[in-house]
Amino acid sequence: MKRIEIGDKTVGDGHPTFVIAEAGANYHISKDPKINFKHALKLVDIAADAGADSVKFQLYRANKLYSESAGSAGYLGSGKPIYEVIRERELPYEWLGKLASHCDKRGIIFLCSPFDEASADELEGIGISAYKVASYSIDNISFLRHVARKKRPVLLSTGASEINEIKRAVEIIKKEGNSKIAVLQCTAKYPAPLSSVNLRVIPRLKAIFDTPIGLSDHSRDPLIAPLGAVALGANIIEKHYTTDNSLPGPDHTFAVLPEELRDMVRGIRGMEAALGSAEKKVTPEERELQQFAKNFLYAKVGIRDRGVLSEGNVIALRPGTGKRGVSASEIDRVLGKKARRDLVKGDAIGKNDYE
Repeated sequence: MKRIEIGDKTVGDGHPTFVIAEAGANYHISKDPKINFKHALKLVDIAADAGADSVKFQLYRANKLYSESAGSAGYLGSGKPIYEVIRERELPYEWLGKLASHCDKRGIIFLCSPFDEASADELEGIGISAYKVASYSIDNISFLRHVARKKRPVLLSTGASEINEIKRAVEIIKKEGNSKIAVLQCTAKYPAPLSSVNLRVIPRLKAIFDTPIGLSDHSRDPLIAPLGAVALGANIIEKHYTTDNSLPGPDHTFAVLPEELRDMVRGIRGMEAALGSAEKKVTPEERELQQFAKNFLYAKVGIRDRGVLSEGNVIALRPGTGKRGVSASEIDRVLGKKARRDLVKGDAIGKNDYE
């Protein structure tokens, strides 16, 4: 599987899971832009403190995303027109460099999802490390081509898509000379019930595409889907977060809270450590108990006058810190042999103790 580089991170099998803390539009908590900008900086700090690899915002313009007569969206929780909701949450272009600079200071990678060509160009202007393409842009062929030509990594979400649509999008990006692609399983529901997350598609995507595979998770639980995805081989985890689930806006209700984001990152790193490798061998941590508690052969009773070793007078026991004889796995080679010396009950039977 090909690996990609995002900032100073290598993403792919054999490397740590790349964790994206999705701030999205959750910086928008007020009608006052100054308050919103301060909150955006706070979200960066939260993601950095949680140990995430990157923090991601969204960059769109209402007039390039929805028609003014698009109506309202049920998951927004109000009858407000979707066009107005989007327009209110437009991230100002002039924030991009400032947010990226703050991310640099905090040692976290700044990412952003553009939703139109002009927004992608703005991100290119600040030297974005990668482009995240949202699920609903997967069929926007002109946009995919435009982003692909930037020759930066493309992280492709796949909510509400079939395999053939994903293949088409990947092929479009590759035809532009860009093979730096990651494919993210995603369920386009807000929040997504755990029963809809479909983690078992991750190994299938890994088998189909020669790219890193990840999960963009919209479920509310901070641990189940992310840790399950990592266990199934995911290379990227993306998760929405907020400071308060009761804040107004479309993405706050299903986003995890700061302490949950920390728990998720900690859990992912723990899962990575627990997964280990596919090689089955005695680990350094097991060696002490390997010698302490595995079975060795002992005299069950006294054996005198070159007596024959048998099931009646030989027993397999754990030695603890005592003397060890031959391994109990050698019993078939030992039984039927004559003792070379007198053995008392409890003596370890060594290789030189029988003929």
